[in-house]
Amino acid sequence: MKIFDRLPPMDHLRSEKMSFVQLIMPVESAHRAISYLGDLGLLQFKDMNEDKSPFQRTFVNQAKRCAEMSRKLRFFNEQISRASLAVSARPAVQPDIDLEHLEVKLGEHETELHEMNSNSEKLQQSYNELLEFKLVLSKAGSILASSHSHASSPDTELDENIYHNDAIDDGMSLLEQGARMETSNGAGLRFICGIISSSKEMMFERMLFRATRGNMFFNRAPAGELVTDPISGDQVEKTIFVVFFSGEQAKGKILKICDAFGASCYPVPEDRTKQLQIIREVTSRLSDLEATLDAGLRHRNEALAAIGSQIWRWSLMVRKEKAVYDTLNMLNFDVTKKCLVGEGWCPTFAIPQIKDALQRASLHCNSQVGIIFHELDAIESPPTYFKTNKFTGAFQEIVDAYGVAKYQEANPAVYSVITFPFLFAVMFGDWGHGICLLMGALVLIAREKKLGSQKLGSFMEMAFGGRYVILLMAIFSIYCGLLYNEFFSVPFHIFGPSAYKCRDSSCSDAHSTGLVKYRDPYPFGVDPSWRGSRSELPFLNSLKMKMSIVLGISQMNLGIILSYFDAKFHGNSLDIRYQFIPQMIFLNSLFGYLALLIVIKWCNGSQADLYHVMIYMFLDPAGDLGENQLFWGQKQLQILLLLMALVAVPWMLFPKPFILRKLNKERFQGHSYRFLGTSEMDVESEPDSARIRHDDFNFSEVFVHQMIHSIEFVLGAVSNTASYLRLWALRCSSLSSFFLDICISVFLTFVFPGYFQLGSFRTFDSILRETSVACLGVREYFLIRCYFFDVSLNFGTTHQVILLLLCCFTFSEKSYVWAFSGPLFV
Repeated sequence: MKIFDRLPPMDHLRSEKMSFVQLIMPVESAHRAISYLGDLGLLQFKDMNEDKSPFQRTFVNQAKRCAEMSRKLRFFNEQISRASLAVSARPAVQPDIDLEHLEVKLGEHETELHEMNSNSEKLQQSYNELLEFKLVLSKAGSILASSHSHASSPDTELDENIYHNDAIDDGMSLLEQGARMETSNGAGLRFICGIISSSKEMMFERMLFRATRGNMFFNRAPAGELVTDPISGDQVEKTIFVVFFSGEQAKGKILKICDAFGASCYPVPEDRTKQLQIIREVTSRLSDLEATLDAGLRHRNEALAAIGSQIWRWSLMVRKEKAVYDTLNMLNFDVTKKCLVGEGWCPTFAIPQIKDALQRASLHCNSQVGIIFHELDAIESPPTYFKTNKFTGAFQEIVDAYGVAKYQEANPAVYSVITFPFLFAVMFGDWGHGICLLMGALVLIAREKKLGSQKLGSFMEMAFGGRYVILLMAIFSIYCGLLYNEFFSVPFHIFGPSAYKCRDSSCSDAHSTGLVKYRDPYPFGVDPSWRGSRSELPFLNSLKMKMSIVLGISQMNLGIILSYFDAKFHGNSLDIRYQFIPQMIFLNSLFGYLALLIVIKWCNGSQADLYHVMIYMFLDPAGDLGENQLFWGQKQLQILLLLMALVAVPWMLFPKPFILRKLNKERFQGHSYRFLGTSEMDVESEPDSARIRHDDFNFSEVFVHQMIHSIEFVLGAVSNTASYLRLWALRCSSLSSFFLDICISVFLTFVFPGYFQLGSFRTFDSILRETSVACLGVREYFLIRCYFFDVSLNFGTTHQVILLLLCCFTFSEKSYVWAFSGPLFV
């Protein structure tokens, strides 16, 4: 026992012990104390103002100010993103910032940016109007000139544009100029020139045709330049149009339709000389506006760059202050209204650190009264807290995504450190792919300090957070790849020569009839001669299917064993006697026996049909096994195991609810009793589910709850055993072998007939295969979707159960293997 006492504490195997504490803080030091405790991150406060709405709390105004500053920071981020500017990396040292000064500074920056955006939009709108006017003058002038050249009839009269030339005033905007239209009621042919978005062109023309009943002529030409939207900043493609019509009524309809479709109309004189003069004036004004826009854009980018260099620090400060005031809103004032009282949970080991932080807060605030900290007794169940580091953090997050273990339960993340990457490798094991994945993981680990201080994308951030998960996945993939003897789906003689040889010297060609076994089995993994043989698929499928079942049953057994240690740790004898024992009996009487048969069949090379054995174990337990008998006394053992499985079901269903009812009656009648433990402390150490009080004890609910658990366990034992076959199924769905055999080989055979006989083409074939399959395989490595978490309802009280199983298999092959009629790569 002294040897075990000298062992280091296993901090990660079980959640930390928690203490319920109370803090009494003076108002002047409460803010700094909460800030220091937040930096420590080891105290979870209880909300003592649950009956109050968020607007009725003490520090609601400060929280609103922080929320407003957060809105301004989001606005800055949006502006920086729209300007395509980079945000500076996180600074190593975070100096303190005064919140009042920061609030004023953010307000000034926001006002400045709003003014610059408003001026930029106005300038951009004016620039767009002038640019559109220039485009309309150039394109519509060509259209009008073409119309004049084709006007051959003296009766065809082309009146002036509905916009008089004398209506153009240099002091008016173009839209105002466009509003001054001719009011003449002449009956001659008129025209309207304008510009519209190309996406609306067809609908616009159709609407004009219907509104005028076909009494118009629509002519168009592409603008040739993209116009910048002043609000969104997007480049919009536009089309110049000229509409010829006759009549004042048609003119009104056309103008209304132009306004509805967002088309801009501009006055275009018929005289080509006047058109050129206006184009020159507009070009000059465009140059001035372009210079003004460029200067404003540079000034805006400089302001945004200055904000971007500090925005991460400001965001951190605002989030921290918001969290501090949200926590302060969870506290209550004492009767003197001079102190804040808070309660919460903290790990027992963190109490000295919390006291030190509180003492520093009082010292830095020069408070006359210290902060009072003491422990209390709690009725409710404590929260769960696991200590993690950069290596175990990713595994803990994976487990917590499926469910958090109860207080003081075994931590499944400890086991998933090994089993998660190992089961991944079972599905996608290939030591060539594993090497590629290993190099990527090593790059992430070697640059973790640099990458940790940068803002990463969503995918890169996920990969960086799981860099140690990827590392272990790569290592186990190399291991399982060596076990499967696959390097980009190509086998190699790594551990010695094959155990098979040709029957005669003539089998070196592609028409060999078979190989015979002439030496001991291949030392490690699968013999490379299986590759390309007729029996490759049945043999490997059978092997991997049986491996999946053995792994699954072992993992489920581990879950039940962990439930035993949890029940023993909490002193719950009922769960040990009426859950752990019958569950172990039921699972291993049926499925554990199946795993045993698989191992026995592997060892003695029997040809027994395990499907037949398991089916007739239920249909005809006393029947003769015949050639399916693997060992002496197998029939008697199967009858015994079947009876044990039948007894285990009522064993786990009925006793526990009736014993709990009996104990509850004894408590109600005032009798002195104990739970089925070893001391009087067992009652206090019982978990919440076992400490049943009379006022909330309901026998029907307890019985139904136990019945549901029992049914779920029985059904889950069957369904989860079948689910573990996904390890084999996903292994079969690997695309590397298909891509190698079908795509590349068939392609090369079609392009280069007889390439199998040429060494150069064989080398080219290998290089192309390995390169292509490497790219495909590394991508497929990230398609993992099958890691099994067996919940406590099925296998014990632990929320997830995982298996550490690292066995080195040497496979027992049959006496010979039929060769494929094509080339055999060995």
